[in-house]
Amino acid sequence: MAASKRDARESKKRVAQMEAKRVLREAQSKRRRRDNVVGAVAAVLLIALAVVLQLTVFANNPTSEQYAAAQNGLNSSASASASATPSVSLPPVPNPSVAAGKTFTGTLTLNQQPLGVELNGTAAPQAAAVFKTLADANYFNQKPCHRLTTGDFAVLQCGALDIDGKSDPTFKWGPIENAPADNIYPAGTVAVARVGNDANSNGTQFFITYKDTTIPADSAGGYTVVGKVTSGLDVISQIAAGGVQGGASDGKPSTPVTIDSFTLN
Repeated sequence: MAASKRDARESKKRVAQMEAKRVLREAQSKRRRRDNVVGAVAAVLLIALAVVLQLTVFANNPTSEQYAAAQNGLNSSASASASATPSVSLPPVPNPSVAAGKTFTGTLTLNQQPLGVELNGTAAPQAAAVFKTLADANYFNQKPCHRLTTGDFAVLQCGALDIDGKSDPTFKWGPIENAPADNIYPAGTVAVARVGNDANSNGTQFFITYKDTTIPADSAGGYTVVGKVTSGLDVISQIAAGGVQGGASDGKPSTPVTIDSFTLN
């Protein structure tokens, strides 16, 4: 009788131990599943963070091509920027026939100071058509001239959406037209800014040379010369005399410059 009771107690003890082990195994299994889920979520968050950094911080680091283009002048800075582009209503890129064989004359007013301008639709019909269409649509009104270079490289660059040089990435056109074979852009040249090494990346930005300036061609060629300043170039020379912010030779003008209006007839 006593042995039977002991056996019963031992049996209950073994059952209790087995049940405890089962409960422990289930708890450990649940913990592992929970840890796996947490790990997976953490991995997803890390990947998402990496993507965000790539699209924001790292995307602002210029490539070697963009750096070379910046040295040579006149690549549209929006192309290297990951910041949100301000919204603006732009007309479609017009057909070159709008300007082919025509000469447009008008006035570009900077800081309430007028410059006479002339666009050559014979030498650069696509560019002249674009800038006539943009001017007629009042696109340039209140846009900044965001970039000034000084020294032998003498350029004022205008027509971006904002002071940081952003452009609408959907408004692109080409090809390069009427680029100087000798890479010399005489004082008063009005030419089209573009992304380095890309002949079809012209947009809304243009530059004016206020002194004779040599701009080396890149793999795509030179820059489209669309026209010239016929009067008032001293307005830009006076802006250039104020220098670049921070005393640099290339950057935002110390004197803020705004396009009041751009009219072409």
